[in-house]
Amino acid sequence: MINNYLTNPLIIDLHHPGNYWLEMELMEVDGTNESSETMPKINGNGIHLPEVSPKSSGYGLPYAPINWPKPGDNWRWKVGKRVAIKGHFFDRYLYLPKRLSRDESSTVERGAFASKHKVESYIREVFPNADINAFFASFSWKIPAKQLSVNGNVEGRTSSPPLFKDTGEDSGSDSQSDGVVCKAGNKKCNSLVVPAEYSSLTTMPCDICCIEPQFCSDCCCILCNKFINLNYGGYSYIKCEARVGEGYICGHVAHLNCALRCFMAGTIGGSIGLDAEYCCRRCDAKTDLILHATRLVRTCESVDCQDDIEKILNVGVCILHGSQKTSAKELLSHIELAIKKLKHGNSLTDIWKVEDSDVAISTGLEENKAKLTSLRQEYNEMMETATLLQTEIDSSSSSIQGIDDQIAQLKSRQAELTMTVRTRKMAKCNVLFNQKKLAEAITRTEDEILLSEARKSQMGAEEGKCSHA
Repeated sequence: MINNYLTNPLIIDLHHPGNYWLEMELMEVDGTNESSETMPKINGNGIHLPEVSPKSSGYGLPYAPINWPKPGDNWRWKVGKRVAIKGHFFDRYLYLPKRLSRDESSTVERGAFASKHKVESYIREVFPNADINAFFASFSWKIPAKQLSVNGNVEGRTSSPPLFKDTGEDSGSDSQSDGVVCKAGNKKCNSLVVPAEYSSLTTMPCDICCIEPQFCSDCCCILCNKFINLNYGGYSYIKCEARVGEGYICGHVAHLNCALRCFMAGTIGGSIGLDAEYCCRRCDAKTDLILHATRLVRTCESVDCQDDIEKILNVGVCILHGSQKTSAKELLSHIELAIKKLKHGNSLTDIWKVEDSDVAISTGLEENKAKLTSLRQEYNEMMETATLLQTEIDSSSSSIQGIDDQIAQLKSRQAELTMTVRTRKMAKCNVLFNQKKLAEAITRTEDEILLSEARKSQMGAEEGKCSHA
């Protein structure tokens, strides 16, 4: 496999479902001076530089050294999403060969470098006699990107403005500046915010929804494809952080309102089986929404607009309603109490205070809810019993009907056999009568024969006497 990487530099598209082994590193922009010319497809050494898709990775040339510092030491490269105005990737990473990354003396976390400066510092520290210029001359640090137009269609290199402006400043520049958008054209996309801390987890490459031209998994709802809203800590959406592989999370987001309407969030019975949970449409993993509802309450404690507080709390009510979990019931009671206080004109600071009367109201409410739940459960059990009895009645009635049908058939057969017996008896009588007549005829015939033979014998005897005389 390594030999293939060396002879044919491999470019791995992260949208392919089999390439889940790549890892996200700390994103840092290389601050080297550049000209305003577009990134060439051939570098100064005459090496062809193939254009690369966002979040791709590969081994060896032309974007990583091979056989350095020893034969078989092949480095790995990776790119992020952001593209500079010159046409190369804003975020570009270089990874140590396996032999060097296993070196316990290495100070580089996970063997990854997010800037050219860090690579140079590492080489000077670990290989003080190495020729830095020769090292960087052996491969191309800049990686040309496949141009995506603002509407997301792949157009190749055009004269239209690229997705990102290259300011030459640190990666912490304002992502809201003009010209800075994500794949879906969103200036406020999460992917444009450089993480302040290192994270070993990254979003799973997706070859289903993410291949759509105007869909960005970081900021587009997987259910309606519209942008999520980051206001008030992003209370209105949920992100699936289920582990889907080593170092990977699902990462797809959805509006809670969309999920509730699609029966993918809240408490849903049947085959879905959700209890204050969210079911991700992409990976089918379930996320507990109680923690999200808790964050909603904490967010509201610092909000000074009553309408916004009520809107946020209503989301919490929707995702907790009907849950059988004790913690969800308690939190729902707390939220409903706060909403009730808001509607009664309490101040924003008073709605979060728990007084004795509130406890009594909350306790009574919980008791009534528990009683209602018990009554509903008893009612449902009776309904199930009645249904079961009706099923047994239907089954028995069906059996009785079957028996009746069999009896009718047997009676019909009995009548047929009775008629047959009667007919046979009459036929037998006729046969016996005729038999008797035949017997009498036989007797008469036999008597006549005996009489004739006797007469014949007598006549013979008389003739004999006459002849002797």
